[in-house]
Amino acid sequence: MIKAVSLAKTGFLALCLALAVGAMAGAQELPQLHSVQDVAADDVLNIRAEPSARSDIIGGFAPDARNIEVVALNITRRWGLVNHHEGTGWVSMRYLLAQGRPIDHYNMPQGLRCFGTEPFWSATSQGGMLRYEAMGAAPVMLEIEIAQDSGIGDDLRRMIQMRGPDGAASAYIHPAECNDGMSERAYGLSAALMTGPSAPLLLGCCSLAP
Repeated sequence: MIKAVSLAKTGFLALCLALAVGAMAGAQELPQLHSVQDVAADDVLNIRAEPSARSDIIGGFAPDARNIEVVALNITRRWGLVNHHEGTGWVSMRYLLAQGRPIDHYNMPQGLRCFGTEPFWSATSQGGMLRYEAMGAAPVMLEIEIAQDSGIGDDLRRMIQMRGPDGAASAYIHPAECNDGMSERAYGLSAALMTGPSAPLLLGCCSLAP
């Protein structure tokens, strides 16, 4: 009897773990870059103020537009949230095609940008290096040694190990709602960065869009 109860508990825990992992992977499918599809050459893909075809049009994407970063979906998953000027808007997912994961195992995508305030800083992925810039200081190049993933499909979390002038540097990038504190723009990745072993911890947002 005890053994049966133990196995039942074990099976239940395994099931809960599997469901939790599946839910986490599904919840982390964004942000992701998209291209416009099925829009006529003489037309545009409308950006709307709200996730509704009746909502006001606030902008548009060309029929051949690429690298459109969708950072969230509405409750029906038919509309994607994108950045537009200093704010956000909604685009019909019917007319967007996912370009695929730009973050692979052990590498960071070319052009990935992370940034923060208090203090102001930015970091851009360039050819296996992370170019770090802080207000009033010269740029610092950090060599990316590894961008370790979790082994879970569609999980964008990455623990990054780097080497810089002051020694070992590290960063953690993960899916989370993020705001730059300066505009109404929204981002789907958050970052924590240390440029050296004794450097301060910097917090900010990241964008996949070049």
